[in-house]
Amino acid sequence: METILSPPFSPLFNPKTSLSKPFLSLSHLPRSTKPICCSLRKQHSQIEKESFSVPKSCWVSHVQQGLAALAISLALNFCPVVSADSALASEFDVLNEGPPKDSYVVDDAGVLSRVTKSDLKALLSDVEKRKGFHINFITVRKLTSKADAFEYADQVLEKWYPSVEQGNDKGIVVLVTSQKEGAITGGPDFVKAVGDTVLDATVSENLPVLATEEKYNEAVFSTARRLVAAIDGLPDPGGPQLKDNKRESNFKSREETDEKRGQFTLVVGGLLVIAFVVPMAQYYAYVSKK
Repeated sequence: METILSPPFSPLFNPKTSLSKPFLSLSHLPRSTKPICCSLRKQHSQIEKESFSVPKSCWVSHVQQGLAALAISLALNFCPVVSADSALASEFDVLNEGPPKDSYVVDDAGVLSRVTKSDLKALLSDVEKRKGFHINFITVRKLTSKADAFEYADQVLEKWYPSVEQGNDKGIVVLVTSQKEGAITGGPDFVKAVGDTVLDATVSENLPVLATEEKYNEAVFSTARRLVAAIDGLPDPGGPQLKDNKRESNFKSREETDEKRGQFTLVVGGLLVIAFVVPMAQYYAYVSKK
């Protein structure tokens, strides 16, 4: 019986044939069959770098924009914007706006509390209902157009009430906080009802004395009480007295200095005597024993 499997078709049964031919190495493979893992990794890493990398100029511009926004925010918070004409136009604004309609106070200086404004409204509205006199209080920080508060008060009266009939029973009280002074003016009937004595006293006592101590609320309300009392014919409640700020001298007088000097001389002399006499006495006693 012949061999069924021929050598060409069964290399496994022919060891010489199977082992004599070596395996093909990777170097002999075609270029298309070379491994592509390394090339894929390089391409993938390059794609990731391109997708996640940000140009330097881009993030630098973002940082600059952020710093600029932070600087603007800090400037707005710590350096509030103030209009150029606010410090000079306040007194003119008071003139142009006219008398207040819902109150009796124009607090342009911003030194009066809500309680003081409320108390002033109650006090001045009551006297207006009973006596017919309308009194306005004005506070300003500084005057630039007029020399003093009296000229400015007259200017306000003439601006707000141009005719004599309109300003006859009106009163204007001005307090300048920076100059620590005040003024009172008004129509003929108002000045007659209050009297020159009370007008002079409030201008020289209540307004300047309390303003010097920066007690602006007390200065305004005490002036209003004093004016209303004069209009009602009541006794003058008076005003604050200027405090004497003189300090006592710490220097001693000549008599006190001479007296202290004499006592000091006696003490020093006694100590010197003791310092010399006591050692000598001790030495004498020691020698005498020998």
